[in-house]
Amino acid sequence: MKQFSTFINGALVSILVFILFFSILPNARAGATPTPQPVTEPKTTCDSTRTVQVGGTAVVNVTPDRALIQLGVQSNGRTAADVQAANAIAIERVTKAVKALGIEARDISTDWYVIEPIYNDYDSLQIKGYRINNTVAITLRDVSKVNHVISAAMQAGANQVINVELYTSELRKYRDQARDLAMKAAVEKAQALAGAAGAQTGCVLNISENTSSYYNGWWWGSYGGGRTQNLWTQNTVQNAAPAAGGEESALSEAGPVSLGQISVKAEVSATFSLK
Repeated sequence: MKQFSTFINGALVSILVFILFFSILPNARAGATPTPQPVTEPKTTCDSTRTVQVGGTAVVNVTPDRALIQLGVQSNGRTAADVQAANAIAIERVTKAVKALGIEARDISTDWYVIEPIYNDYDSLQIKGYRINNTVAITLRDVSKVNHVISAAMQAGANQVINVELYTSELRKYRDQARDLAMKAAVEKAQALAGAAGAQTGCVLNISENTSSYYNGWWWGSYGGGRTQNLWTQNTVQNAAPAAGGEESALSEAGPVSLGQISVKAEVSATFSLK
């Protein structure tokens, strides 16, 4: 009888615990902090079936602060040994004259050296002598010395001026500036074209850049390129301010090479959706 009473008491306790658990559970669920659901942003779509494609070009005119001069020393002689000796003497004189103007040895280098036979005539195989074409490249960090260097080198024995290239040591800075202006020109052109057609520009679908740049209309990185671009036809032209004192020093020297300004150019193409 005692065991039966103990069984009944245990069963009652279990029932009470079961009832208490299920009575508290709904309240606990109601008071729990709900898990935040991620907010889905509305998707912005571009209509790629209606587009306008434009190009933007910008030119930044810069006062050069560097120059590369290529001077040729050509020598002729009966034998290869004779012409080499004569050319070596001439090169030494030219180098000495240039160094006397304050140009460091690290800025003077051999750019081109060719020794070739000279024949009696075009169809002959008989050699009557030899010729050396030796090109010396001189980097000037003071562009006001361009004409002085050329004059001194010619007097010392150089007999060819092959090229004088003016450039800027801050090309990256001015190319970035020109690129920004070119993109601005493209945006404004797209807006004007869309407005004239009674539409508006939407998303940018594509942007590409012409990685070639110009110095005074010459292809950068090529030798003997053509002046094929008329700078007056560009979308944007901007003059960059010269460094302090740079313009006076650049214009103070009279001579055959006029420094002036060089042009750094950027071109972009962009496609915009229409709405």
